[in-house]
Amino acid sequence: MCISIVAERGVWGRDNGAELRRSLVVVSSDALWSTLTSVLQDNPGGEGIGVALSSAGPVRVCDVTVDQWCLRLLSVGLGNDSSPEAVGRALDGCFRSVGRGAAVFLLLLRGGRYAEEEEALTGVLRERFGPEVFRFLLVVSLERDTVVVVDVLDDGLLELLRLCDGRFCRVTGAPATRAELAALRAAVERTLEEHGAGGYSREMLGEAGRRNTEDTAVGLLTEKLLRAEELQEAFGETVRQREVERGRELEALKRRQEEERKSEAEERSRYQEKKKSLEEAVRSHAFMVQLEMNGATEDETRKTSVILVGLSGSGKTSAMNLILRRADQRYSPSRDPHPGPPEPRPATTTTRCLGKEAHHRGQRFLLVDTPELLDEDGAENLEVVKDCLALALPGPHVVLLVFQTGRFTRGEAQLLAQLPKTFGPRVLERSVVVFTRADDGQTSRSVERYVADDAPAALRETVRRCGSRYHGLNVGESRSALSFPQVKDLLAGVRRLVASHAGEPMASRRFSAEELGKRKERRRVEDGF
Repeated sequence: MCISIVAERGVWGRDNGAELRRSLVVVSSDALWSTLTSVLQDNPGGEGIGVALSSAGPVRVCDVTVDQWCLRLLSVGLGNDSSPEAVGRALDGCFRSVGRGAAVFLLLLRGGRYAEEEEALTGVLRERFGPEVFRFLLVVSLERDTVVVVDVLDDGLLELLRLCDGRFCRVTGAPATRAELAALRAAVERTLEEHGAGGYSREMLGEAGRRNTEDTAVGLLTEKLLRAEELQEAFGETVRQREVERGRELEALKRRQEEERKSEAEERSRYQEKKKSLEEAVRSHAFMVQLEMNGATEDETRKTSVILVGLSGSGKTSAMNLILRRADQRYSPSRDPHPGPPEPRPATTTTRCLGKEAHHRGQRFLLVDTPELLDEDGAENLEVVKDCLALALPGPHVVLLVFQTGRFTRGEAQLLAQLPKTFGPRVLERSVVVFTRADDGQTSRSVERYVADDAPAALRETVRRCGSRYHGLNVGESRSALSFPQVKDLLAGVRRLVASHAGEPMASRRFSAEELGKRKERRRVEDGF
């Protein structure tokens, strides 16, 4: 690419006796510059056109003489990779070398094609010299040896011609070169007449430079503003990310704190349970020591009353009878090698509460057998409840929850749900679970396996809430050797549970002590107990 300057040093006319000089500044590529000089050189001398090529430093010169006037074309070669800034500086330097005289700009095209290269040069020209440059711009189409001559101009070129008031010339070469150069000369003259004889001036260039400087400053400020907005947006995004990160960290901290609080709560619960267990052990020990020191008495307050609760068929009556028979006996196989046939079992169902006493290791136990506490519709039998509580005075101390091994019915589930209402919300703290079995093969190990593996979840939960206090009783044969240690272990467990509460009975708030006492006396009279 190059920038070409055309300067006319001949005399085209006079203004008030002074010589008028015209300078034509041509902007083109290296290829178009070569085409233009070739067109001028190919014209024979008979046409009255003379062409001389020379150079002045970096400037390549082509002097063209037509009759009495002369055109001087000057060219400065630029590399293909020249930036717009470099092209603008070269164009500015060429214009300043014009000297005295009027200046007009020419833009060379090949065959009327307004290519990207020429469009880029036009952009540099406008940016460097301002929009005023289009008032002094002529468009010249070189159409020698062109493969295609454009008859219909594209939109970009039409817009350019609109800016420069339609100034458009063609140069095709001999034999029309002379006439075409004359047309070019006339177009230059009309341009100077319309827009000022001085042509494009240094003042215009200075004003364009000032505008460029201002535009550059505004552009820099705009760029800085955009950069500031980008930085602000980036900062805002960073702040948002940090807020999100802090939010996640806060959530993580909350989770850790919640886990720590949960762990502390579990630790406090374990501590409270351990403390409670130690306190119960201390009370139990104190109570047992007191029993040893004072010995058993016939006072009613020394009785340990136990209420047996369960559905019909659970074996609670058989369990009570077995306890009564084995409570104060010692079993020796050598003493009874032939136990004989089993004792008959009761065939009737318990229909009312019954209270009976048993003695074990010097301690009195009041056992209260009960019919079902709920009717067929699941409603509480209030009279039965009052009877069992009355017979258990001054207790009850312990509740035995009796279930048949391998059986857990819907009615038993309803019974468990009703217990807190019947005996108070803390009834399971005073309860022992008893599993009965009719055959003789029941062992403590089989009961443990049933509780651990085979019992329904609701039943296992009940055992857990009872402090894992459970015992097995084989009620199938009263003389079985297995029943002696079973009863002994059960009563020992009852003693430990009572001792853990310092011998205090369960508090009943549903009925007054006076009402229950009167009912107990009435039952004593009725039963002769």
